[in-house]
Amino acid sequence: MSSIKSSASVAGAEWKFETGKLAGQANGAVLAQLGDTIVLATAVMSKQPREGMDFFPLLVDYEERLYAAGKIKGSRWMKREGRATDDAILTGRVIDRTLRPMFPDNMRNDVQVVVTILSVDGENDADIVAVNAAAMALHISDIPFDGPVASVRVAKVDGQYVANPTNSQRELSAMDLVVCGTAEHIIMVEAGANLVPEEEIVAGIEFAQKHLAELCSAQEDLRSQVGKPKVEPTLKTLSSEVFSKVAELLTEDKIESAVYVKNKAEREANIFNLINEITEQVKAELGELEGVNVGRETAASIDKIMKKYIQKQILEQERRVDGRRLDETRLITAEVGVLPRAHGSALFTRGETQILTVVTLGSKGDEQLLDGMDDPTEGRAKRYIHHYNFPGYSVGEVAPNRGPGRREVGHGALAERAVEIVLPKQEDFPYTMRLVSETMSSNGSTSMASTCGSTLSLMDAGVPISDVIGGVAMGLVMDESNPENFKVLTDIAGIEDFNGHMDFKVTGNESGITALQLDIKVKGLTPKILAEALDKAKPARLHIISKMKEALDAPRPEMSPYAPRITSFKIDPEKIREVIGSGGKTINGIIAECPGVKIDIEDDGLVMVTSTDATMSEKAVKMIQDITREVEVGEEFEGKVVRIMDFGAFVEILPGRDGMVHVSQLANYHVNKVEDVVKLGDTLKVKVQEIDDQGRINLTHKPYAPEPTPEQLAGSGDRGNRGFDWKPKFGGGDRGGRGGDRGRGNSRGGHPQRAPRPNGANR
Repeated sequence: MSSIKSSASVAGAEWKFETGKLAGQANGAVLAQLGDTIVLATAVMSKQPREGMDFFPLLVDYEERLYAAGKIKGSRWMKREGRATDDAILTGRVIDRTLRPMFPDNMRNDVQVVVTILSVDGENDADIVAVNAAAMALHISDIPFDGPVASVRVAKVDGQYVANPTNSQRELSAMDLVVCGTAEHIIMVEAGANLVPEEEIVAGIEFAQKHLAELCSAQEDLRSQVGKPKVEPTLKTLSSEVFSKVAELLTEDKIESAVYVKNKAEREANIFNLINEITEQVKAELGELEGVNVGRETAASIDKIMKKYIQKQILEQERRVDGRRLDETRLITAEVGVLPRAHGSALFTRGETQILTVVTLGSKGDEQLLDGMDDPTEGRAKRYIHHYNFPGYSVGEVAPNRGPGRREVGHGALAERAVEIVLPKQEDFPYTMRLVSETMSSNGSTSMASTCGSTLSLMDAGVPISDVIGGVAMGLVMDESNPENFKVLTDIAGIEDFNGHMDFKVTGNESGITALQLDIKVKGLTPKILAEALDKAKPARLHIISKMKEALDAPRPEMSPYAPRITSFKIDPEKIREVIGSGGKTINGIIAECPGVKIDIEDDGLVMVTSTDATMSEKAVKMIQDITREVEVGEEFEGKVVRIMDFGAFVEILPGRDGMVHVSQLANYHVNKVEDVVKLGDTLKVKVQEIDDQGRINLTHKPYAPEPTPEQLAGSGDRGNRGFDWKPKFGGGDRGGRGGDRGRGNSRGGHPQRAPRPNGANR
């Protein structure tokens, strides 16, 4: 197949698409390019449906390649790309959530979409290019797919909306909005925002819609040239005999008594018993049907009939399964300080969803270093980290703990994004913050409960966040035959998420939005529907925040006594090498003398000393300040003799800094030999007598030396008294070697190279 190309101009930027050049054996393959960012997307479908599947088996792999950025993996032992980064997992989720609603209902063929990043230019992110490439690969293939669908990122720079902004433009924007959809409808929305008002978010979505249409047009153009006829999939259909019998047996009264109860556990038990009861009746009346799993078909039929009934009750009666009004949240309770030794903790409960969030504070050295494709060569440092866990017991199920999956990574990232905008700047609060949200119980929207728990636990830890952030999940039930007939639900429970058409998570405060995440299960979502959902989310969010403030309305003035204290101060950057010392000798010495202390030094001279022991922290701070401060003539010190020469003794007056006591300044009489007065390791009180023009420190011990004995005077001869006024000539000769291996520069020895980073010291 020859190479076929298509292009589109979107907001002044040219997009290029090409097929037929690479991956010719895939059902569909597209190279997409924006700037110098190039992405290859391939789509492959199995020839037969997978048996026994209750859902559509779509697999999306987003493959970062470090060569795309001209990087080699930083690990000394592992150079091959390994586990996907969190950013790659999150991008894969965006692609999945965009594509999944576009496949036929009940399709059970395996479909795999692999997106490989071949080149990144540092200005145009690969994620948006990847979504469009994946959608186009499916659209031109023979795989059943109701495309086209596209993706656009929106920023607002200098009051103007910008489509697919460059990274430098994104840094100037108060919002980072990703919108995926068709030329007419919205499929997926994800956003981070700096407390942006709801109306600006809606305007951004409307702005994105016309650019989605432009990219969809480019997909249609390429399909018109090379598109393959779509195959007819084998769709999983329910047995008409079983479905008809279930519809006959499953009366409205039975649905009412089973489903319309407040307690989730009771409802699930009712449904379980109802399925068993009707299954037995169906089997008794129909017997064994060839090629039909009666039990499975009965359960699926019950599920379908119940879903339609629940949706109808909401649309026609505004009636929810737990009896709430459409705009009513569940009962909310909050508690802080639940774990005595944790640096901060909070327990947030909304209905039957319960989250325990715990904060741990650390030093700058505890930051997470990222080594991803889009990161600079030396990687990024992340000081705010939120992890989310969802164990099986939270939904009453047996589930092995296999580490975080895509869902856990996605929920954790959403709650992280929601709160990080109100965190203090590093110069004001130089701590690394790791939060862990443990799902204790789940009945819908644990990510929003994690957002609330994170805010409360940060305040409990004494982190001076600028505002209280809350979150709520909004739902939607739509008449699929008439999209204008819809109802928006506030604070959806699990059964409403499962049986509804939308899961729209919204976080923020009184001023505006900090994060959004939208998933839709049907086409037909419009900006009008989103505007209503955002409008109704605000009072719910404010109600939740008011309940949070009843537990704690502001950050605690003091941190936990078990949290580390960080003392930060600035030193002259030129003095950093003196603090570190040759091979890290000096700073490791400080750490050894101050157990439990961590020392971090930035290139601009910012020093951060971390410790849970105030005494050790103060000691380390003083030692560093002593190293870097200027010594003045007349100052007194009590130091250790670190080296002896024929002409005098070197005394360490500050860590890593010494001065010389000439032999004539050791005593009040003539000293024939230095060792007659001091020995290596002795402690000697000295006074700064002179600092010469090369910065060398000359000391004297005479003011503190005892009066000479007659024997000492006799041993010194006539020169004993003359020694009081005698001043040696310094400089040149053997004095020039004073620096030696201490690396003090000038004639005392050359400046050493920057020392390697020692253990326990971070720069």
